[in-house]
Amino acid sequence: MTNEEKYINAFVQAFEIDTDKAKTLEFQAIPAWDSVGHMGLIAQLEEAFDIMMEPDDIVDLSSFEKGKEILKKYNVEF
Repeated sequence: MTNEEKYINAFVQAFEIDTDKAKTLEFQAIPAWDSVGHMGLIAQLEEAFDIMMEPDDIVDLSSFEKGKEILKKYNVEF
């Protein structure tokens, strides 16, 4: 599985949405992406990429695209 697939899968699993919806998602755009859902997404990402995200990065992850930028700090390439 590529990093792109792992990343998309984290959103799909965390929010129970389809792939197309995941690619345009922003924080609180759907009811599932609330504060609890956000932490579920973070857990999915940390597990998928075997990383431990910094608190500032967790707070800053506000969209699908922003998450990709943040993960580059953890040497995750897309």
